[in-house]
Amino acid sequence: MKKYYILIFLFIVGLIISGINPHDYFTWILEVFPAILGFMVLIITFKRFRFSYFTYVMILFHCYVLFVGGHYTYAEVPLFNWIKEAFNQGRNNYDKLGHFTQGFVPAMIVRELFIRLHVIQKKTWISFLTVCVCLSISACYEFLEWLVVIVSGQSGDAFLGTQGYIWDTQSDMFYAMIGAICMVVFVPKFQDKAIANL
Repeated sequence: MKKYYILIFLFIVGLIISGINPHDYFTWILEVFPAILGFMVLIITFKRFRFSYFTYVMILFHCYVLFVGGHYTYAEVPLFNWIKEAFNQGRNNYDKLGHFTQGFVPAMIVRELFIRLHVIQKKTWISFLTVCVCLSISACYEFLEWLVVIVSGQSGDAFLGTQGYIWDTQSDMFYAMIGAICMVVFVPKFQDKAIANL
């Protein structure tokens, strides 16, 4: 049980540090809200359904990606500004890491749910349907970004983070799909071992 408390502690510390003097609090709240919501869901469901520890660690990593993006905004993360300058890129691409993670980590969650709850009887379909669900999640997130900008006007621009790139929405979904594919191709054996250890 101690190892789960460590993850909770690290989540709270990351959230607090992220919230200290962020770029702006409106964007910070929008960016970290999914992590807070997910944290509450995992706490509430912990006794009824406990994910493998490996999946929880990856969820925490995803939360940290959100915390960093919320603190600086995705267009202003310093390391990726340096990468932009060093490799002569036209934009700060931290959001692409965020969307890759948005595919990779939910794929771990979806795949584990499919396997452990016996949602899909034919194992050959698990990988394909895992990627489909993650791509659907990514599309819904893009709808949410669009809605926030419509409702809030210009104050939502930092949340949207297109940086003038007209294909930002499509590339965000593409990176999420690549993340989900990478998970189902490279990680299943590790996840299966973690599930077997439960």
